[in-house]
Amino acid sequence: MIKSKHEILLGDSREVLQEITTDSIDLIFTSPPYADRRKNTYGGIHPDRYVQWFLLISEELFRVLKPTGTFVLNIKERVVNGERHTYVLELILELRKQGWLWTEEYIWHKRNSYPGKWPNRFRDSWERILQFNKSKEFNMFQNEVMVPVGNWADSRLKNLSDKDKIRDNSKVGSGFGKNISNWVNREMVYPTNVVHLATECNNKNHSAAFPDALPEWFIKLFTKEGDTILDPFMGSGTTNVVAKKMGRNSIGIEIMPEYYEMVLEKMESKQLLLFDKKVKYEGVKKR
Repeated sequence: MIKSKHEILLGDSREVLQEITTDSIDLIFTSPPYADRRKNTYGGIHPDRYVQWFLLISEELFRVLKPTGTFVLNIKERVVNGERHTYVLELILELRKQGWLWTEEYIWHKRNSYPGKWPNRFRDSWERILQFNKSKEFNMFQNEVMVPVGNWADSRLKNLSDKDKIRDNSKVGSGFGKNISNWVNREMVYPTNVVHLATECNNKNHSAAFPDALPEWFIKLFTKEGDTILDPFMGSGTTNVVAKKMGRNSIGIEIMPEYYEMVLEKMESKQLLLFDKKVKYEGVKKR
């Protein structure tokens, strides 16, 4: 495995990102504070101001991401006065104006979400995972996330005639309803854009930690060993820890000193940090 490097930086992403080299990041994977949430830690951003706040950060993210890189954003609308606020939808539109391509949207299905009920809705058991790119030509390693086909072909295709199985040959060799025989007698297939993962129990000393498997899936899909991953809202450091385990370089930015120190301790205990102590405690490494 390639020896990887990891930087943990303390400060506001709007400022710290300016210290990162242009076109140097292969994957941005992050989950920013949601609107009006984590008031006791991050202060909370009002939904009406959220887009304006985020665009200052995404402008820098656009600069540091390689043309072949990908920006993956985990975010969710919140309910305001009994209805879903539109700040996520507004953010998508504004990011497109900023130059981002809204390439794909994934759904993170939280398999272990416990039941709940409100006067006019039920408990959320999913979150958005938005994919943005700078160009249509970006790195994507689809074979790395293939899944077992299971009994899908047997149950779904068992009633098809031999003629149906070979009708409408696909020019790209894929697609249900094209060359159906492509899906018969194979062990692995490509997944859907619904990612089924359990939520993380609160064992990371952070109020909104996501499971290791979430960044792992997207790191497999969009990077290879030796690539560099950035999380501008590092939190408990999950992205950075997973990146190290997978032989990727990483940069994490965190504004809260207690979380910053917690991740430093975690990374040091696992011998994950590979830069000078003076740099660590000054927070920002000049490039």
